[in-house]
Amino acid sequence: MPVEVIMPKVDMDMASGKIMSWHVGEGEAVAKGAPLFDIETDKAAMEIEAPDAGVLHFAAPEGSEIPIGEAVAWLYADGEAIGEQPKPFAISGANTPAPAPAAAPAPDHSSEAASVVSRPSDAEAVPTADRPRATPSARRLAREAGLGIDAIPGTGPRGRVQAEDVRSALNSVATLSAPPGFTSETGPLAVTRSKGGTGTPVVLLHGFASDAPSWAPLEPYLKHRPLIRIELPCHGKSPRRRFPGFADLVKELRHAFDALQLDQAHLIGHSLGGALSLALADTRLRSIASLTLIAPAGLGPEINGSALTGICRATRAESLGPWLKSLVAEEKLVTESYIRLAMAGRSDPALRAAQVALADTLFPDGVQAFDLRAALDRVEVPTRIIWGKRDAIIPWNHALRAPGRVALHLFDGIGHMPQIEQPDLVGKILRAAV
Repeated sequence: MPVEVIMPKVDMDMASGKIMSWHVGEGEAVAKGAPLFDIETDKAAMEIEAPDAGVLHFAAPEGSEIPIGEAVAWLYADGEAIGEQPKPFAISGANTPAPAPAAAPAPDHSSEAASVVSRPSDAEAVPTADRPRATPSARRLAREAGLGIDAIPGTGPRGRVQAEDVRSALNSVATLSAPPGFTSETGPLAVTRSKGGTGTPVVLLHGFASDAPSWAPLEPYLKHRPLIRIELPCHGKSPRRRFPGFADLVKELRHAFDALQLDQAHLIGHSLGGALSLALADTRLRSIASLTLIAPAGLGPEINGSALTGICRATRAESLGPWLKSLVAEEKLVTESYIRLAMAGRSDPALRAAQVALADTLFPDGVQAFDLRAALDRVEVPTRIIWGKRDAIIPWNHALRAPGRVALHLFDGIGHMPQIEQPDLVGKILRAAV
């Protein structure tokens, strides 16, 4: 019997969800836990994983709104007879059931694999003058990036546009439209590990315009565990890339996290790294032993866009210094020697250009363009938020939107960098937690 894929309930007030895009096309195989489709609710947009392995058939059309608990598709075992659609879709607000999509050709894993002929009603498989052949994930990427799918050459079966085709096109566009000095790079994210430590490792994700060495003040409190530092794209030694949106950045971090092949990890993130840690925990819950968010992004729209832009664009210590001082409550912590050292690490114009482009994607017009409040409601592992009440970058009262099971550590006299302003205080909290 096929596995029924249902519309999940991902927040308390959700009655239905809108299918934004499918990551897997009709007739294509998917592994259990792999991204299957994206949904949109009144509060957020999120990625839903496959409940089991199988071949996708009878997927509800993109744009349809399905009530909670109702079928959106079915997963068949390899070789299982397809037959008729098990039941019609309960599309919210529709007067008649949606027509069942025809089964699309199975993926061509050999040079001369036989294909199943689809009916002309299969909009994904049969190109028309208005709808060229493309996978759902390719359409989603193109739509998010503002690219016309019909202008992208397809490398898939029968010329179908694949997600990788869109990414290649994006790299070309990024190279042409990026700020001076921005060249899109490839390769895995930079990962460093500490020596020593036993038990469940601690994975550290730094904030925007920072890097892995910024965790140094906290590391003495965590050295009893193996420490793994991941540098974000466009930061430190990681590749510089252009991302269409926050979801694409999350996928990049998810790939890096999965490559670590950890049974479990304590996850600690600061600012943008906090948002990415929360997004990772939302889709890799079984791999997370605990979650610590230090002044995290993603819990409200407000952010000090001027400070971010100022740090990104500063070309000398005199212009960087005032913005660095806005990160802390006590400006005297930011010494002249610290400013010169920070500027030396930001001397590469290509690094600054890449971060300008990333800031424009994540924080357009000085607001946070992603909302992770629903994700925080869903995370069930031990979670704590650490925040200073004099944070001039992200308002500390965003923490008050956390559900009651999340521990809050809110401190007077501390700004956006608690791990640097009060490492002993924060370190003891983390040592007890991990």
